[in-house]
Amino acid sequence: MSRFPGTMSSKSKVAPSVEFDHSCSDSVEYLTLNFEPFETVHRWRRLPPCDEFVGARRSKHTVVAYKDAIYVFGGDNGKNMLNDLLRFDVKDCSWCRAFTTGTPPAPRYHHSAVVYGSSMFVFGGYTGDIYSNSNLKNKNDLFEYKFATGQWTEWKVEGRLPVARSAHGATVYSDKLWIFAGYDGNARLSDMWTISLQDREQACWEEIEQSGEIPPSCCNFPVAVCRDKMFVFSGQSGAKITNNLFQFEFKEKVWTRIPTEHLLRGSPPPPQRRYGHTMVAFERHLYVFGGAADNTLPNELHCYDVDSQTWEVIQPSPDSEDSLGNEMTSSQGFILMPSGRLFHAAAVISDAMYIFGGTVDNNVRSGEMYRFQFSCYPKCTLHEDYGKLWENRQFCDLEFILGEKEERVKGHIAIVTARSRWLRKKITQARERLRQKVKQESVEEEAAVAGAQKEVSGGSVKHSSTQPLLEVTIRDAEAQPFRVLMQFLYTDKIKYPRKGHVQEVLLIMDVYKLALSFQLARLEQLCVQYIEASVDLQNVLIVCENANKLQLDQLKEHCLNFVVKESHFNQVIMTKEFEHLSTPLIVEIVRRKQQPPPRLYSDQPVDIGTSLVQDMKAYLEGAGLEFCDITLLLDGHPRPAHKAILAARSSYFEAMFRSFMPEDGQVNISIGEMVPSKQAFESMLRYIYYGDVNMPPEDSLYLFAAPYYYGFSNNRLQAYCKQNLEMNVTVENVLQILEAADKTQALDMKKHCLHIIVHQFIKVSKLPNLRSLSQLLLLDIIESLANHISDKQCAEMGSDI
Repeated sequence: MSRFPGTMSSKSKVAPSVEFDHSCSDSVEYLTLNFEPFETVHRWRRLPPCDEFVGARRSKHTVVAYKDAIYVFGGDNGKNMLNDLLRFDVKDCSWCRAFTTGTPPAPRYHHSAVVYGSSMFVFGGYTGDIYSNSNLKNKNDLFEYKFATGQWTEWKVEGRLPVARSAHGATVYSDKLWIFAGYDGNARLSDMWTISLQDREQACWEEIEQSGEIPPSCCNFPVAVCRDKMFVFSGQSGAKITNNLFQFEFKEKVWTRIPTEHLLRGSPPPPQRRYGHTMVAFERHLYVFGGAADNTLPNELHCYDVDSQTWEVIQPSPDSEDSLGNEMTSSQGFILMPSGRLFHAAAVISDAMYIFGGTVDNNVRSGEMYRFQFSCYPKCTLHEDYGKLWENRQFCDLEFILGEKEERVKGHIAIVTARSRWLRKKITQARERLRQKVKQESVEEEAAVAGAQKEVSGGSVKHSSTQPLLEVTIRDAEAQPFRVLMQFLYTDKIKYPRKGHVQEVLLIMDVYKLALSFQLARLEQLCVQYIEASVDLQNVLIVCENANKLQLDQLKEHCLNFVVKESHFNQVIMTKEFEHLSTPLIVEIVRRKQQPPPRLYSDQPVDIGTSLVQDMKAYLEGAGLEFCDITLLLDGHPRPAHKAILAARSSYFEAMFRSFMPEDGQVNISIGEMVPSKQAFESMLRYIYYGDVNMPPEDSLYLFAAPYYYGFSNNRLQAYCKQNLEMNVTVENVLQILEAADKTQALDMKKHCLHIIVHQFIKVSKLPNLRSLSQLLLLDIIESLANHISDKQCAEMGSDI
């Protein structure tokens, strides 16, 4: 069953594959939906536990996935270390002991296990007799288990070896095993080693020279590979324990700490700092579960989107169930997820995560197996599409003239007026001035600029590729911070300043000043959080002086409080920057140190402003009507729209406006040879403008082929259309879907609708829409009813006459 990558609500389903049958006609594509079983997205299922006849309950073990099975190795059962190998078949939901020959690794826990090719590789860990507390030591041995033959073999590697360790991280990338950090019995480590798994005879260990923001020395953490990078989240680091997420670039061998300080207030925060948790990668997401977090055992499932750099807590599906089909809800109606645990293990097969074992409350070892169904929908590309429009500057119809130097920055009226009321007012004033100027021109000049006149009139427009840009002058804005502001308008994001780079922090302060002037509350909040997160001992005085000069009182207050902190004050006043500080600021710092002002707490909610999605929604619903510059014709009916927005989201419109712009500014709308309904067309516009995918099921039939025809960035819309049809065909809407299926030549959907109609005909016959069906569709229903009625029923009906 094919799946679509991405995110959707917990009530949604993963839809099965959909194909076009091109053999039916050269001109019409017949839509084929394969109605197969599907799994509820974000659904937890409790699978059969490992019973005592197969293996012990355990923690500190490893699990790996190979084909359709989960393999569990080692760990401890609370009394002894283990070295048995268990196998769980995910199709049969059955446990057994895996077949083994040769000498397995000694009993151990906190080791690592990875899969490469058709083998599992086990490295290191802690061995000995924990019951008698004897022969306890860390290991640095490497074992291979071949799945096909069950053969255990130890790799004897010549040369320098990694220091023996346990509770480390391990992964496979580019045919190599990578080992990071861990615990050597005396100290936590931060080194990295790699070994090629291609040729056992030639293999040797190599220590990697790491650079960048290397995670603090740590143990009991997971690693996961996503987008050709290795990620490390949290772990035990002594006094330095944090909830930071780090990424490692394999090619450059550089670490980067991924900042979360840029997230708007109200956005989901990262998980609490923790250790003994799991993290797996699926598509563009990392999933973190369990662990010990500040003396608690949380059981939320956290998800990190690598592309958008945001965390969220996954809400589980309410129909989560155990292996016997019993719903996993308590008598109070709460969803029963796996209980909190640490030192469990997790692996991914296909589009689901499997979690086994771990230590639960009261130090009890678990033998439970859980399955979690990932969501598999393509990501929304709204922000990226508008961002590309800003970067390539295609279809610009606006030019800002900035500052004393009169530097010029191009943009798009539609995006800017949708996002900023202040700039919208400036653009409206500039349009009015241009209108007045055109009126005063001579008849000859008026003819030459007729296109520009109609462009700024807001009415129906004649278009020309050589149309002049509307000029808007802003004297109080410099080009560099204004460009950052414009990038925010298009993407809802600004680039995070590089750590320690004072000039970039000062630039964001200039952006903040503009955000205040232009009344962009969301950008204000972003800038404040960026700057506050970037203030450190080296730059605090420079930032403070700049905040004082720009009259940014909130940032100045943050800097002053930072300086007078007990742990900061002596270091700051001994710097040369302090000697050159303006006298009034020095006085303010000294007085604040002597007598801190009372803290003022406000219970007023912070205005975080409107998002790109909210603004584009309002723009489509009427706020952008006066700035429309293209007319879409649906079956002869006009629908005003915006060129830049259509071009940003659709390669079809982008190519049309670049090369085949219609003279009258009108575009006929169809999807192939089919004209969608007005309702379906509005659903498509909502998707284009602000990424909305909520629509009635009948719209989904019209729009199923739209991603191909209009060249959207991915098949997100199609995936939602498919899921919508799978889940939401009811007696109440079956007639509308039947009409749409007939019009779009979706023959199997039409057959599916007719099946529902004949089996629920008493209810369907009472629907008012039945009378408005075409004669041909009514004949189809009569024919289906006739085929459904058996000969026996016909005889019974005849005897009643």
